[in-house]
Amino acid sequence: MAKKIKEPISLFFRGWIGSILIAVLVATSIKSAIADWYVVPTGSMKPTIVEGDRIFANKLAYDLKIPYTTWHIAQWDNPERGDIVVFNSPADDKCLVKRVIGLPGDSIAMRNNQLFINGEAIKYESIEQENFEAIAKGQSLEHLFYDEDLLGKSHAVMITPLTPSPRSFAPVIVPEGHYFMMGDNRDNSADSRYFGFVKRGEILGRATNIVISLDKTRHYKPRWDRFFSKLP
Repeated sequence: MAKKIKEPISLFFRGWIGSILIAVLVATSIKSAIADWYVVPTGSMKPTIVEGDRIFANKLAYDLKIPYTTWHIAQWDNPERGDIVVFNSPADDKCLVKRVIGLPGDSIAMRNNQLFINGEAIKYESIEQENFEAIAKGQSLEHLFYDEDLLGKSHAVMITPLTPSPRSFAPVIVPEGHYFMMGDNRDNSADSRYFGFVKRGEILGRATNIVISLDKTRHYKPRWDRFFSKLP
């Protein structure tokens, strides 16, 4: 009798565990190859993305990969200049979020924080500090904000004059199949100025939206105005 009771219980638990494993496999496969969200721990993309933002990444924006790998099954697009992308760092393979500045074949240079793309000087317009409420007022006094026009696609950048940073570099040519990445927080971002070009295959997807935003300096108080906002 005991054996007859144990058998259905054993079958139940085996079926239950199997269902959980399948559900976990499906969920992680979606995160790996279709869509995911990331908690941003640093300020390297300020003022566009601030610490505590949870961003959504569309991993089908450019291609379809085999889950858990960077192997491409199909490709239908490539990152464009100005896109915010998620990728594996060439330095340590950590997942980073930066903006695409240089495309394959581009010449990229910088002189005192002014970008030059293919020999053309990028235009900048000053932005008032009051436009960036998510950056503490005490901090904003240390920074300068500009609208940067990446040959037709504009976004805000932050400059911190008193912070040591590689503000100038000679022209470099982006190799075929690679991209030049930079953070919008130009004086506090470990990007292609430090680790070099990023291979196309290491780009995981495009960051499109801030899902939620929590201010950890204020007991994780929600920044309601940033919820479900589109990234420029």
